[in-house]
Amino acid sequence: MSRKMILAVGQQGPIQRADTRVQVVARLIEMLKEAKARNADFIVFPELALTTFFPRWYFTDEAELDFFYETEMPGPATRPLFEKAKELGIGFSIGFAELIVDGPTKRRFNTSLAIDKSGKIAGKYRKIHLPGHKEYEAYRPFQHLEKRYFESGDLGFNVNDVDAAKLGMFICNDRRWPETWRVMGLMGAEIICGGYNTPLHNPPVPQHDQLSSFHHLLSMQAGAYQNGAWAAAAGKVGIEEGCMLLGHSCIVAPTGELVALTNTLEDEVITAAVDLDRCREIRENIFNFALHREPKNYSIITEVQDR
Repeated sequence: MSRKMILAVGQQGPIQRADTRVQVVARLIEMLKEAKARNADFIVFPELALTTFFPRWYFTDEAELDFFYETEMPGPATRPLFEKAKELGIGFSIGFAELIVDGPTKRRFNTSLAIDKSGKIAGKYRKIHLPGHKEYEAYRPFQHLEKRYFESGDLGFNVNDVDAAKLGMFICNDRRWPETWRVMGLMGAEIICGGYNTPLHNPPVPQHDQLSSFHHLLSMQAGAYQNGAWAAAAGKVGIEEGCMLLGHSCIVAPTGELVALTNTLEDEVITAAVDLDRCREIRENIFNFALHREPKNYSIITEVQDR
């Protein structure tokens, strides 16, 4: 069996609050079709790909908040995306807000799914590293209330067989944490992918605004190289409800080399030819985990620290 494939990333232009699921799914399907026209086997879509980035607002009406969540995937509005992917024979990953209702209890997660070429859900991940804050902060020009609207993921990091590849997923802030990459690297991930909605302005540390793209690409390239995996990140970009979002969706080789990068402020598809066997170049030499790691010296990493 060939270990080569075409990997795609589908960057999204802004999604405004008034945009419907039907409108957004139609855009995703167009990118799906474009990726398939380039012979892509799998396409990565962004975090919260079905709605605007709603944690920028403080909601007091629970029904208003619930609007942004999915209670089933696929649901009526998203089923056409799943059906078109199955028809075309292309896999994909997609991020969305997940709402679980169990009687009077509601649980909310920032979630992503991996779908194989047959249309089957082959993997599920819930975001672990939630950024932002829980309460309204008046000094901010926009809020970042992920800690209010989501629980930290309860599925752990996982790697699943998705068609020919061993694939792991992250969501946005996860990509900045080396533990995200190392756990999936240790599990043998050949592709580590995910989506993000990263604002160019960071109110607590505005001096870092000019470094947004640098830090994003640094995290992706270092994570790929240090774990010998292909990496792909799909972002939203452009002015979404007055907030400028970072572009530079990318595909990175296991050597850390940047092999594809978006350059627009709108929906855009990038692709790269991926040889999964190239993961061995790093894992059998520079970062041979079995031969060179010294985990007995790393215990502080998992010790619980006082907050």
